[in-house]
Formats: sequence, C-alpha cells, structure tokens
Amino acid sequence: MLLNKNASGGRWRIRPDGPGKVTGKLAYLTDMARPDMLIGLVLRSPHPHALIAGIRTERAMRLPGVHAVVTHLDIPGLNGFGIARQDQPVFCTDRVRYIGDAVAAVAAESLEIAEQALRLIEVDYEPLPVLDSPEKALSEGAQPLHPQGNVLHSRTYGRGDAGAAFAECKHVVEEMYVTPRQMHTYMETEGGLFVPEADGRLTVYAPTQHGFMDRLQLSRILAVPETAIRVVSSPIGGSFGGKDELNIQPYGALLAVHTGRPVKIHNSRRESVRVGLKRHPMTIRMKTGTDAAGKLLAHEATIVADTGAYATLGAEVLNFAVEHVVGPYRFANIDVKALSVYTNNGMSGEFRGFGGNQAIFALEGQIDRLAELHGIDPWEFRRLNMRETADPGPLGQPIAQTDGAAQVWQALADCALWRERNTLCAGDAMSRGNVRAGGAAQPPWIRTGVGAAFIMHGAGLGVGIPDPAGGRLQLSADGRIEASFGYEEFGQGLLSTLELMLVETFDADPEDLRIVIGDTDLVPDSGSSTASRATAMMWRSVRNMRLPFTDALLEAAGKALDRPPETLRLGPGGIYAAESRHPDDPAPPAGGGEVSVPCVDGNRAERLLGYAELAAAAEKPIRAETSFHFPTTDQTAPTGAHFLYTYSAVAVKVRVDTLTGRVTVLDQFHTVAAGPVMNPQGFIGQIEGGSSMALGYTLTEEALMEGGHYVTRNLDSYLIPTVADQRGTVSVLPIEELPDGDPYGPRGIGEIGSVGLAPAIAAAVAQATGVRVSRLPIEPKLLQRKPAFPVRAVSVE
Repeated sequence: MLLNKNASGGRWRIRPDGPGKVTGKLAYLTDMARPDMLIGLVLRSPHPHALIAGIRTERAMRLPGVHAVVTHLDIPGLNGFGIARQDQPVFCTDRVRYIGDAVAAVAAESLEIAEQALRLIEVDYEPLPVLDSPEKALSEGAQPLHPQGNVLHSRTYGRGDAGAAFAECKHVVEEMYVTPRQMHTYMETEGGLFVPEADGRLTVYAPTQHGFMDRLQLSRILAVPETAIRVVSSPIGGSFGGKDELNIQPYGALLAVHTGRPVKIHNSRRESVRVGLKRHPMTIRMKTGTDAAGKLLAHEATIVADTGAYATLGAEVLNFAVEHVVGPYRFANIDVKALSVYTNNGMSGEFRGFGGNQAIFALEGQIDRLAELHGIDPWEFRRLNMRETADPGPLGQPIAQTDGAAQVWQALADCALWRERNTLCAGDAMSRGNVRAGGAAQPPWIRTGVGAAFIMHGAGLGVGIPDPAGGRLQLSADGRIEASFGYEEFGQGLLSTLELMLVETFDADPEDLRIVIGDTDLVPDSGSSTASRATAMMWRSVRNMRLPFTDALLEAAGKALDRPPETLRLGPGGIYAAESRHPDDPAPPAGGGEVSVPCVDGNRAERLLGYAELAAAAEKPIRAETSFHFPTTDQTAPTGAHFLYTYSAVAVKVRVDTLTGRVTVLDQFHTVAAGPVMNPQGFIGQIEGGSSMALGYTLTEEALMEGGHYVTRNLDSYLIPTVADQRGTVSVLPIEELPDGDPYGPRGIGEIGSVGLAPAIAAAVAQATGVRVSRLPIEPKLLQRKPAFPVRAVSVE
C-alpha cells in the first residue's frame, strides 16, 4: 500500500464495529428474534408477465398455525411504493410484470407452516407475451407495461453540432458497448423484524440506506402518520445501493399490523436473487471523432437501459449515465440520447456507481481506440483532451473547481505500474506482452498487459432532487458527547470516520463519545446514506456545530468553575485550563490506543471538570444542531447535474492465458483526488472493496435472464470474486490537496473505486492480446488462440 500507517499523521485505529464483525458477535438486524414472533413469507409470481384472473386464500387460512394471509384487499393505504415513482404494487391486483411480483403474504408459527400456506394459495394466471428486452418493449405493437407505455424515462443532452463536426474529423470510432446485469451480493440478504408496540406504534428493524424514506413510504401503505412508525436500520450486512429501496418492509409491516404479533421475514439467497435490485444492463452506442492533432471534435452516444418492471431510481441512474458518458474530457460538440425502458425482466435499480460504471467503460473504450488510431500513447492522449481546472462540468454546469483531474493524471503517469507498461513487447498481437518484468520470457501462450482509465464521478443527488443533510451534538447526562445522525452503517466505515472527526475536532477521547445512527426516533433526518455523500455531509455538519457546541460547553463550564470561558478549553474527558497546553503544541493524536493527556513542562495537565460533572452542573441542556442541503450547482442546470466531483486514475496489470482465454489481474494502482482523508483505513477499504466488486463485473458476473426468468438463480452459478482472485498488490495513493478556501471538505469515495477498473482491464487485455473487448463480462472465447506449438497430453496418476 502507498497509503500506510505513516500517512495522515498515524490516524489508524480499530473500527468501533470491527471486533464484533470479525468475531461474529455483532448481531445484524436479520439476526433479531422475539419469542412470540411469527414467520412471514411472500407469494410471488411464477410468470414474468400474466393477467391475474383470481386469487383464493381460504385453504391457506384454514391451515393450523397460519395467523394471516394478506393480499391487495388488505392494504389500508397506498398499494404502491418507489422512492421516486410509486409504480410498484405492494400486491398485484390484476397483472404481474416480473417473476418477483408479490401476490400475497402469509404469517405463520414456523417457516415450514408458512411454506405450506404459500402452496395452498390458488392464483389463476393467464400468461401474456414476455417483453424480455428493451428492443421487444420498444417494438411496434408491444403491449404497454404501464399506462404511459414502455419508456420510463428519456433524456437528451447536446452542445454544438456533432453531426456536422464529424465531417471535419481525421479519425472516427464507432462502437457498441454492452454491460451486464450485476447482483449486489451482500452477505446479509433482505429481511427484518416488525414489532407492533403496546402504544399502537410499529417498530421496523430492517436494513435500509434511508430510514426516514422507508418510514414515509410505509406510512403511505399503512395509512398512518409517519410518527406512528419507528425505523431502526443499523447495523447492516452490506447494501451497495441494493437496500436503498423498500424490499420486504411492506409485507412485514402489513403482517405485523394484521396479526398484532412480531413478524420476521428473511429472504433466502435464491429469493434475494429473484426479487433484489440489480445493476442496469445497458447498451451504449458511441461515435467519437478527432482532428488531425488528436483533439476531440465530436461525440455521439445513445444509451438504452433495461430498468425491468418498475421504476425505483431508473430515471436517476439514466441521468447519471448521460452526464458521465461525457466525463472528464473537452468535447467541442456533443449529442447524447438515452432511454430507460420497462421490460418483464428482473428489477434494475440503485447500484454502487449508479450508471457511471457503464458510461465510463464505454467512454474510456472510445478514448483508447482513438489513441491507437493516432499512434499516441493512450495516457498522453487523455492529457491532450482532459478538462482544465476552470472548465464547467460535463453538462456545462458550474462545478466546484479543483486540480483533481491534472493531479491524478500526473500521479498515474509517474507510477511504477504505468512505467512497466513500456517494458512490455510492442510487437504484433500474438507476440506482445510475453515478457515478464525484468526481461524473463513467459510461456508463449501467456500474455501480459497494462492498461489505465481516467474517471470523474459526481457526488450527491444532483440538481432538482431534494438532498437534505444535518446532525446534532449534545452532552448527555452520563457525560458523553452524543453525536446523532440519520445515516446507516452498512460496512462502509461511517462509524469509524465519524469517531475520528469528533476526536480531532473536540480533542476528545473515544470513550467520551456516543454515536447514535439509524433510528428515526433518535436522530435527525440527514438524508440518504448513498451517492458518495455521507462523509462530506458529516464533515460539514461537525464543522458547522464545532464552535456553537464548544462555546456552549465552555460557557457552562465557566459558570460551574466560576472562571471566564475564554480561560478554558476542551480535552480528553472534560475541561482543562487553556494555559495547560502551549499554543504551539499539537493536539493529542487520534490514533489507536490511549490518547495522550495534555501536559505542561512535562507534568500531566489537571482536568478541572469532567463531562459528567459538567452535565450535572449545567443549567440547561448543552446541544447544537445543524441542517442544510448538499451543495449543488446552478439550479438552471440539467436535472441531476452535479457540483462536487471526485477524480481518479486506475492502472492495472493483467495476465491472459490464451489457451483458456482467462484473465488474471496481477497488480492495481489507484490514485484518488477527493480532498482530505478522514479515515485512512476506511479510505483503503473503500477503494479495495470497490475494485473487488468491479473485478467481478468485468470478468465473471452476469445475472443471466432468458424469457424473463433468471438462469443464474443462486451463488453456485453466479461467480463473485474471492480473496483468491485478488492477486498481487492494490496500491492506493490519495491526493488530499484542495484549493485554498475550499469550503466543501472531503469528497466521497464510496463509489469511485468501483468505476475505473473495468475499462482499465479492457485496455490491459488489448495491450496483451490485441483484442479490444466491448462487452462485459469479458468472454474467454474472445481471447483464446490456437496454439502455435504442439500440445502434449499429460497423464496425472
């Protein structure tokens, strides 16, 4: 690692939730149980498209041990959900549109009884033609899946006259890129416990990325005030966007209210595959042209996304893809057209990268192909065409300016992995890349290559979408500084990052802190834990509250000690005399282990008042709150346009076995310009984790569907990378500098580590074999070559 314990002031520490997770002692929400709970199951359609002629539940209701069978007739409020559009029925009434559609749900005393009850529910289906591709859904005469037709969303963006500009181009590349349907494959599948309380309220213990949005949606379905529902949403065993939308919550809530008993629902992996959100499959056609000097003159892109049966955030994903097919480059003329299409396939929705992964794979493929036509080094070709510091964003919108693009470009140009690229053979397609570093020959069927990619990735929800943020600090009665935020911890390291911020901001000991997250009864609405926004919003919240909270603490301490507040300061455990630390002395380090105690002339400083004593002596509650919105660009900019960007560059080294066509990633280099690193360990974890997810996306993962049915139905046939696939090194170089006076602080890095690996691998494969791939995952047969040497069978006894 380039980012190590000597970087960032030694600010490495054990995660607050780390020991519980690695020892298995941590209880996830789906581990919860109640002695009197019932088990819930959902009956889902076996058909991807059919009319419902009738539903009969009487036999299931008569089964001993069954306490409830509910259908659309039992919904007191809105029979629909969806963050942006409520077009997905809780229970279907007269038609099913995919094999995950819910028709009924049961609550019983055991899983076995619930399974038998589902078998006893009788549904009369009349199958309809299956629209299992966007092409079929858009064809003339295709049956509309929704009242408005089969197009969820269309989007265009243009600048200049791309059509005319192509006539002036020296080189033009036209290519079609196809990306797969990918599963989130979180360890904890969808599930939760739903508890009716004695006061008539409902408590929902279920994984989500936005507890307040879940509360809002459930209140509509149950026809009760939002305050009648409490959502407890942490800890979570993985999400990556897949739990941003409601999943089992409507069914558990309805069954709990209907029976008056706690109800637990927990999807099996097979059920999770069937109904869970996936990454949008996209087909992206691109045409890009340059002048004789290699400058980009014209760029056309046509995007078609398969959003499945219902909307969730399909329109917003498409908007993000439109923005990012332009990316970090200066195009004189642009013409982008995009459609998100309803089909009878499985649901597509929110997924780490949010449409950027598909867009950048296509865009970087175009850049590499053009560089090859010009005979220019591909990284130099990017420098020739990349945006400059003062340039607007991809959609022409004002953005927060940084030197991030130039910084990551230079960092990759200087890295050892990119320099190694020049030592590889530059011969024809069958001889290139068969020299190891250092000059030693490899077997002739082994090819080695190095490739790179260049990324800018927007953070936050973008123009036109409410993006609230905020938090609260207060001194609790037991003397803890209690930090309350409406975010969720689902493995991204939010807790450890927030702890480090608070330790350093208030010169505190970790034992002085209590972090409260993920409980709508206890925290303010901080917005969604998504879109690479949480770290930036916590940083700004803490900064906003630092002075008012510090002043309130010192004012109360001054009264208790009968001393002027300006003669006091905060320190580990409580209040100290301001003079007990020399003004030039640094604050105690926030690394692991014991926090050093302030001292003067080698003597331990005397703490004048502990936080518990201060809480008891205070005349009124000591607290500070903040609320604001995520920084956004000019509101006249196109919907979804972003203001804050993270920049990254990725280089990878691959080995291709041309006998089998298999690709192995040997080494990776990631450089990320995202402002100050709040949590070094978490920073590395996010980049490594994102690249692992991208490795599967590039080489092995595809949730195949045929005729509206999943072919890959479980993890025995859906191959995700393991630690055995993470060969070599993953080096991470953060670039922390921001322009003087930048008020926005750290940018998010939760997604960008997953975006650049696929195009970098594709470029490395091209250098190794001469084959340029345009479809993911990379098919081994494309890279196989008939051996130019005799192959002798070997017997193994």
